[in-house]
Amino acid sequence: MSRDMPERPCDLRTAFQRDRDRIIHTNAFRRLKHKTQVFIAPPGDHYVTRLTHTLEVMQIGRTIARALMLNEDLVEAASLGHDLGHTPFGHLGEEVLDTLLTGGFRHSLQSLRVVERLEKSGKGLNLTRQVRDAIVAHSKPRGNFLEVDETEGLAPEAQVVRIADAVAYLNHDIGDAIRAGLLREEELPRESRELLGTRHSQRIDSMVRDVVTSSWAITEGGRPPIVGMSPPVAAAVFNLREFMFERVYVPAGSGEEAARARDMLEFLYEHLLTHPEQVPEVYWVHGDTRERVAADYISGMTDNFAVQTAEMLRPGVSGGVFLGRI
Repeated sequence: MSRDMPERPCDLRTAFQRDRDRIIHTNAFRRLKHKTQVFIAPPGDHYVTRLTHTLEVMQIGRTIARALMLNEDLVEAASLGHDLGHTPFGHLGEEVLDTLLTGGFRHSLQSLRVVERLEKSGKGLNLTRQVRDAIVAHSKPRGNFLEVDETEGLAPEAQVVRIADAVAYLNHDIGDAIRAGLLREEELPRESRELLGTRHSQRIDSMVRDVVTSSWAITEGGRPPIVGMSPPVAAAVFNLREFMFERVYVPAGSGEEAARARDMLEFLYEHLLTHPEQVPEVYWVHGDTRERVAADYISGMTDNFAVQTAEMLRPGVSGGVFLGRI
């Protein structure tokens, strides 16, 4: 397996198992338990976090990989590492840093940066190229992410991680939106309910089974392996995803809580640019710019730590909207 620094093989674990273990033991992985998925500081203990999302992606990914006789260890390692670079306050945090940092900010690239440059006091994890490629390729912009062109050149295991991520977040985000009172099950698109099912478990089962059966058919005839869905299910998933953008994802970026989260992240970024000595020394080992170091530090923060740090530096910046929930 390809690593930047050659290593002697382990007599107990595959190279991808070693990658998995290195990811699990990182600080970045531990912090996922206190990072928001969609809802900002939700008032309850049963909402999805980045950590529980990551575990669901891993579980779904391994199921698909086993059924398609792909490398489960590779899928598992990449799934566990795919969101290590995610910001506090979910995609809102990513949007804020994307506007502030010269050159922009993408959490998939930051995940790669975490495993290559930031963990182990700047030494990185020396993961295999295959796992790193799958980590950086998992992100999906709005639109039809199931188009074949979107996966051209990706290893089948990387395609599995990419699709397992979507299956996981679509379904648990629906559950969280219903829990928050923003949706009712019967409001989901009718064609999606009819084809995929009306319960969380039914939808996941329908999507996963379709991925497996459709991918077997797609790879027949000696063509490059493609992990995808049948046209009817792909259409139902696309409509469901667009519905979630309109009813949940876009609205989640507005309102008082979102505004306060933006204010805090913008304040932290500007403050760290003018007070770089307050960024821990470990972030400076590669001689990066103040902007890059500030983005690295902020993106690694949990929701809790971002609020606490901002409040310590400027009392009242959170407006008190997170009190009792952070």
